[in-house]
This record gives sequence, structure tokens and C-alpha cells, in this order.
Amino acid sequence: CDYLETAPDYHFIPVGNAGNITAYWKGYKEYKNAGIINKLPVMMGFQAEGAAPIVRGHVIKSPETIATAIRIGNPASWKQAEAARDESGGEIDMVSDAKMLEAYELLAVEDGVFCEPASAASVAGLIKLVKKGYFKREPANRQTGKLKIVCVLTGHGLKDPDRAIKTVKPPKAVKPQLKAV
Repeated sequence: CDYLETAPDYHFIPVGNAGNITAYWKGYKEYKNAGIINKLPVMMGFQAEGAAPIVRGHVIKSPETIATAIRIGNPASWKQAEAARDESGGEIDMVSDAKMLEAYELLAVEDGVFCEPASAASVAGLIKLVKKGYFKREPANRQTGKLKIVCVLTGHGLKDPDRAIKTVKPPKAVKPQLKAV
């Protein structure tokens, strides 16, 4: 909010234990009550498909996903996350491991950002909704004609270095000679 000088229209965030979506929503409400911002964002949370208890409506006893940071079968802040979703008019949905890995690679290639796969759930969620035409039915920001969308990346890629190694092709080895390079 400080950087944007307002709240974004949409705030996308990975959801595992649900503490982040809950804390961000609390902060937005406090900023609005203090008069620092004049609107609240729509909170858009994304769980891993193999660990999506809020989306499915029941505890997942053995969650399975590559996204270790959000591999939570019974979130501690479940009810608070639902409140953030409901109060903001947002959604909590799920994305597949494959879609998280696509977003993970996209962030690295297009933006030079090395995040962990769980972090990429926010971007994968945005891509999913764009492909569904979600924002075509939403009015654009009246001042700029564009929506302000923030995707939070919650963890650096070094939280899961093995995943990075598994997802890239090994570099071609050459002799340490200028001509070979």
C-alpha cells in the first residue's frame, strides 16, 4: 500500500496454514481504518490441488504436493482465511503442481525471480483466472482504466533447491578454453 499509494484491487497469495492471507487482510483493514487507504482489496488465495482442505471443505489427512510450504491438510487459520475471503468478496481456489511449476519457470525466465514452487501458487492462480476470463467481467479501476493486482511470493527458491535442480536441463560441459566456450 505504501508503494502503490493505495490498496491493490486484487491480492493473490498462496494458502497453506492460512496465516498469511489472514495477516494481510488484517493489515489492510487496519490501514483503511487509519485512513491510509480508502479501499480494501479482493483477497485471492490459492492452495495446492493435493493439499486443498479449505477448497474441498474437509481436512486432508495425507496432503501430497511438490509445494512443501503449503502442504497443509488442516490449516491453523482456516476460519480466519474464510473470513478474509468472504469479507473481501474474494476466493480461495486451488492450482495443480504442474501449473505452479509453469508459473515458477515463468517468474524465473521473464522476471529473473527465483521463488519456491509454493510461492508460485499466487501467480498460477492469477494465470488460471485470466485464462477463464475472470477479469473480463470485472470493471477496471476508474482512475487508470487498469486493475492493480499484487501476487505475493512468500519464499525464496533456496527453500527448495532440489526442485530447481530437478526442473532445469543440466548445463553443457565444455573444456575451460575460450574457443570451447
